[in-house]
Amino acid sequence: MQEGPPHTETRPQIERLLAIMARLRDPASGCEWDIAQDFASIAPYTIEEAYEVADAIERNDLTDLKDELGDLLLQVVFHARMAEEAGAFDFEDVVRSISDKMEARHPHIFGNEDGTMEEARWENLKEAERAQKGAKSALDGVALALPALMRAQKLQKRAARTGFDWPDTSGSEAKISEEIEELKSAATGDQKLEEAGDLLFAVVNFVRAHGIEAEDALRAANSKFEKRFRAIEALGGDEFPKLSLDQQEELWQAVKKSEI
Repeated sequence: MQEGPPHTETRPQIERLLAIMARLRDPASGCEWDIAQDFASIAPYTIEEAYEVADAIERNDLTDLKDELGDLLLQVVFHARMAEEAGAFDFEDVVRSISDKMEARHPHIFGNEDGTMEEARWENLKEAERAQKGAKSALDGVALALPALMRAQKLQKRAARTGFDWPDTSGSEAKISEEIEELKSAATGDQKLEEAGDLLFAVVNFVRAHGIEAEDALRAANSKFEKRFRAIEALGGDEFPKLSLDQQEELWQAVKKSEI
């Protein structure tokens, strides 16, 4: 069996990776699993690897981050290889596209414009790009595959750029109370699902009005809850599930005090 591409210090590592992927996708001598994949089947792995990159960053594990970034890069190479086989584009086109985009989005660095990069300027540049691609709605381009919480905030921010937004936090705060009552009065499963979604959407709006990224806030809350719950499990030992709610709450409060 033919061995993979040789690893030499003089050979650019990206070329080595591209050659590896080409070999894996070779219809005659490649890997059966890799050959069988398509864009749709690989997409979930791409999303998973992006989350694992974020996880390594949150844990401040730079060694793991190096590995996870490699895994994410492999996903880009995989998609690019399949596109090349289909005659659509190749890896060089991907790199060229993002390079062109970054230069265009930083005219004060790579062009003749002055000033600094602020959020409004960045959004204006992105909006111009979407218009060039034929966008008709302010919401065009908000990816369906985003986590629901993140997508809700992006949809709201896009709508706000057109003026469709509460003038202050009181509007979004009142909306939360309204949606809570509607969820409480919902009768059917479908109604409860709809009203629960409306409530969550309203909460995201309220959080956004305070300048907070809802996804970041909930991720931090998840992490805090997990840390505290594991701590009270350890304090309760094997008997923890048998403790009353009041006893478990006492442990919870003890853990909270220990964090101060």
